[in-house]
Amino acid sequence: MRTSIATVSLSGSLTEKLTAASLAGFDGVEIFENDLLASPLTPEEIRARCADLGLTIDLYQPMRDVEALPEDEFARALRRARHKFELMRRLGAGTVLVCSSVSPHAVDDDALAAEQLSRLAGLAEDHGIRVAYEALAWGRHISTYDHAWRVVESAGHPALGTCLDSFHILSRGSDPKGIEDIPGEKIFFLQLADAPLLAMDVLQWSRHYRCFPGQGGFDVAGLLRHVMRAGYDGPLSLEVFNDVFRQSEAGPTAVDAQRSLRTLQETAGLAAPPAPAPPTGVAFAELVTPDAAPVSAVLGALGFARTARHRGKPVDLWQRGDARVLVNTGPAERRDGTRLAAVGLESPDPAGAAGRAEALLAPVLPRRRAPGDAPLEAVAAPDGTELFFCATRRPGLPDWRADFADTGADAETGAAWRVDHLSLTQPWHQFDEAVLFHRGVLGLRPQESVDVADPYGLLRSRAVTTDDGGVRIVLTVGAAPTDDTAHAQHIALATDDVVAAARRFRAAGGPLLPIPANYYDDLAARFEFADGELETYRELGILYDRDGHGVFRHCYTHTVGRVFFELVQRDGGYRGYGAANAPVRLAAQHAVRGFTVG
Repeated sequence: MRTSIATVSLSGSLTEKLTAASLAGFDGVEIFENDLLASPLTPEEIRARCADLGLTIDLYQPMRDVEALPEDEFARALRRARHKFELMRRLGAGTVLVCSSVSPHAVDDDALAAEQLSRLAGLAEDHGIRVAYEALAWGRHISTYDHAWRVVESAGHPALGTCLDSFHILSRGSDPKGIEDIPGEKIFFLQLADAPLLAMDVLQWSRHYRCFPGQGGFDVAGLLRHVMRAGYDGPLSLEVFNDVFRQSEAGPTAVDAQRSLRTLQETAGLAAPPAPAPPTGVAFAELVTPDAAPVSAVLGALGFARTARHRGKPVDLWQRGDARVLVNTGPAERRDGTRLAAVGLESPDPAGAAGRAEALLAPVLPRRRAPGDAPLEAVAAPDGTELFFCATRRPGLPDWRADFADTGADAETGAAWRVDHLSLTQPWHQFDEAVLFHRGVLGLRPQESVDVADPYGLLRSRAVTTDDGGVRIVLTVGAAPTDDTAHAQHIALATDDVVAAARRFRAAGGPLLPIPANYYDDLAARFEFADGELETYRELGILYDRDGHGVFRHCYTHTVGRVFFELVQRDGGYRGYGAANAPVRLAAQHAVRGFTVG
């Protein structure tokens, strides 16, 4: 289907917004009036610019407070409308959005509203323009889509139809099934937006917290199905008011917007990009570092062995059980320290996974390969982390480990040792984009968003996982732009005996994160433990949590550059990540921040 985006959804000048929309693959735009008023271009120049970019102008908006008014007020509204319609003629826009009135002069009289909208539509028709009437969720007398449709139907003018907006419909809890009773030809326009589920004034909710479909909590796909069953054949258009988007670069935001519509169409059954092939596990986590010694010391203390060396690059493979960590000293700058730069994801269909990524605007990264190197494809997540689609020990498929030569060291076996989850810190303005990327491109399922108290603010956290938990990635972001680099990434390693693993690590000289005694006093009040159990946790800095499925025990190493390791033991099907313990862990990390390793 054709796609469109409101210029209010993007940051920058009107010219920058139009360029970003075109490059992201949109077919058209909604011109928001404020963007036109602030532009130095004439309406004719804007029209020509859109044509050059391959964009149609699908809607001009908004026109406000024009119906159910006293006659003198309505006369003034018609005077405004004449000017707007002449402007739209110059602009080349054929449909205008009229929002239900919030004017204190408006009266609760549907017959009057219908009569005045009919007169407005007659004036619009004289200019070759259609009027799309939309119910604002906070409209003074008309605030639901079905009420707006009744007024439009009563007016009975061919140039008057309705505009459906998913936010205004779903934020009020209206049942969208009734959309199917509206003739498709009378649905003049469809605007789409998602939003997190918040308990707040709907106007503030709308103006600041909308997001692209798939990033919030609304069933936008379900609404879209109802609209399509009604026979709508216009564009799918995004109208998103969001404080973060309006401070972010227009180009990446437009790509994120287009990706959201492609994913939405797939979810609604309207399009079929390459089917998702969710990853089945983590093949490796790659650390880039200017100095391998500190991270090698930590890995050695954790029981990892340096089992292989890349044949042509300064990359070592460290392994214990099914947990593999690559240590790359090639591209690192000393100022960047140690960071988690790439993740290898076990894929049932690496080529298919790469094809889906490209269909959802995540192109395969160009790579230099030496003769004989495994043809490993990778894409970049919004935070820059490279994600490789891997097939380890899979007959008939290239194995990335063939690029490595054995060192002769043997890795300890034990399937319990694997990567349990990865935690990736996101740029503050890309958190929602990252959630949508991992959901749409990788086929992971987003979990509920969690706010965690840090001593210097709040951290927002959201996990994306496979259904069986084979891949778990926790996306985190600080409360402000300055928090982008304040919180480290980490690799959580699963073991079947966290106490033994912690003891071994400490005995090998590895520093465990010390946890305040007050935490264990509180644990004693909340839970019952076997004799000596709590004292062991206190000694080793092990944290403890329970949910309705099982028990979670975990502890942390000190930070190496921007990375630390977590040892975790899940018993009985525990599904979380110890979020209740995160404030204690964060405070402890702040206390030892000056004592990082490397």
